[in-house]
Amino acid sequence: MDDDVCAVRPGTDVAGHARLLAGIHDAVLAGRAPRTAPRRLVERSWRRVAAQGVDPDRPPAPDPVGAAEVERRRTGSRLREVLPELRGALTSVAEDAHHLMVVTDADGVVLWREGARGVRHRADSLGFTEGATWSEPAIGSNAIGTALAEAAPVQMFAAEHFVRSHHSWACTAYPVHDPRTGELLGIVDVSGPAETVHPMTVALVGTSVRLAEAVLRQRHEIRLEALRRLSGPLLSTTGLVVDDHGWVAAQRGVSGIDRVAAPRHGVPVAVRGVGACEPEPVPGGWLLRPSRRETLRLTLELDPPRATVEGSARWTHPLGRRQADLLRLIATAGPAGVSAAQLSETLYGDRTHLVTVRAELSRLRKLVGGLLLARPYRIAPGVEVVLMQP
Repeated sequence: MDDDVCAVRPGTDVAGHARLLAGIHDAVLAGRAPRTAPRRLVERSWRRVAAQGVDPDRPPAPDPVGAAEVERRRTGSRLREVLPELRGALTSVAEDAHHLMVVTDADGVVLWREGARGVRHRADSLGFTEGATWSEPAIGSNAIGTALAEAAPVQMFAAEHFVRSHHSWACTAYPVHDPRTGELLGIVDVSGPAETVHPMTVALVGTSVRLAEAVLRQRHEIRLEALRRLSGPLLSTTGLVVDDHGWVAAQRGVSGIDRVAAPRHGVPVAVRGVGACEPEPVPGGWLLRPSRRETLRLTLELDPPRATVEGSARWTHPLGRRQADLLRLIATAGPAGVSAAQLSETLYGDRTHLVTVRAELSRLRKLVGGLLLARPYRIAPGVEVVLMQP
């Protein structure tokens, strides 16, 4: 169990601790020094939401997205794949303990909510329903939103919530990441009445999330193995077989490439050492065959931020500002490359944003694929890089 995550310790007088926290909350919001300081994680969250204009007495009314949008997000979420595992580990426990199991996407939008009927009704009165956004800016300090903001597991109890109408709740939230890329997929949360809080909930939710991530990793390997079995007759000459996300299942005539840009119909894919490859759909993925062997050029522009790849074909990828900054830092690091920790320190002033940096780099590799190598992050050999000054 992670003691830094737990809001209560074994043997804690729950009612007494709730009263203590209420006093801390009142003092801090009144500008007085409390008898006991709030947990550092809670203090950071309160500062953020106060700066964002959240009113502890009149929070913004949740404005859920529509049923069609919830279904669209559910369909596109990889967490859908592991719902049976999460339900098996958490739903029955949540029902027995008068709690809810809640699963959100990476924006904090509630996609699934299951558990005890009475607690569902109590949650309805707060707008804690499918389609509601439960981020810090939307609803103040809460386990889901604070886990998103901190990129870390969070248990929040009673008056640790910024909004007073949430003081009767206890919530435990864990981020779930794509084991292939480190990208945040969403949050798994167990919430219920404050008087039912238990320190073992942290361990239970954490174990369930690790199980879900292991299942995602295993299924990714199964899909790649199926593509490998298919690749024999397809790879008679130089080429690659990849999945829909650009992960390489098999390759011939090239080596050392683990990922390329995610293939799309009619859009060439740049593969280092090969050049532009035309994507052809195959069951479960794509076959990439070269147009002709060539040198690739990667041109990075910062205003507006975009990357242009030139070979036998030329195509441009619009970038986010942070993606452009990362690509510039990696390009200027040279062949030695740079680590995620070094990038975090350069961009954020510390090394605590590793998950954010890795997720952004995963999205960047989805665009430029094998032109950007990992461990350490560096531009692939043989790729000419041009940095355009703004």
